Amino acid sequence: MSALDAKQLNDEGRKLWNQKAKFWDELHGDDGNSFHRTLISPSVERLLNLQSGERALDIGCGNGVLARRLAELGGQVTACDFSSELIALAKDRGQSTGTPITYHVIDATDEKSLLELGKKQYNAITCTMAIMDMPTLSPMFRAIRQLLTDNGRFVFSTMHPAFNSNNPIFVQERGDSNGVLYTQYAVKITTYIDQPPTKGAGAPNEPNPHYYYHRPLHELLGLAFEAGLVLDGLEEPAFPKDSSTTSDRLTWEKLWQIPPVLTGRFRIG
Repeated sequence: MSALDAKQLNDEGRKLWNQKAKFWDELHGDDGNSFHRTLISPSVERLLNLQSGERALDIGCGNGVLARRLAELGGQVTACDFSSELIALAKDRGQSTGTPITYHVIDATDEKSLLELGKKQYNAITCTMAIMDMPTLSPMFRAIRQLLTDNGRFVFSTMHPAFNSNNPIFVQERGDSNGVLYTQYAVKITTYIDQPPTKGAGAPNEPNPHYYYHRPLHELLGLAFEAGLVLDGLEEPAFPKDSSTTSDRLTWEKLWQIPPVLTGRFRIG
């Protein structure tokens, strides 16, 4: 992808996110939806292991769900997003506890703007469920390498590239095994190595689709390695087996054997 193509896609993506910021804010509320509460926040918190008083930066913060949680855990939190509408909504929500969060409108694909937040100032940096929305990652990874303290860590979560990227198809099968009827759920993946940027519907009833950027694992992790980051923690959160409902609706709750999220931790190499 050329730099011009990436900029055009990013500019359009910002416009789309600003248009649906209110919907996203209402969807996640103060504490996030069930996907965030069950899969994302617990895995991020385990790998981040934030200590009270540490300086934390949340990149792609949306309406501030994780930023508020990091402040609740005792972090001195700075948060940023490229959507001015989402940042305004995050500020409007305020917070019930913790040191006041500092919010900025910053594009995560703009290395210079990220570095203006302060080199070697952050013990902990997070980016949750935003990597797949970015047309380019190298500027952010290079900036993170310089923003972290020597013993700092960067924790990300994203749609699992192997199972929940641009093209998963949910499958329901019914059969008979030795006289016992059963229902089985699965996802079907048809492409993995090379997928172009694709507009997806996102959450049910979103007012407009937005771009998703698929990267196979070797590419996603390789870009961080090129920036001088080293992977030292990895989780693949899935819904617990007992979370499935009796409804036949095809959701990730039915697929307790398949992780829809990938969460990882990097440190400076």
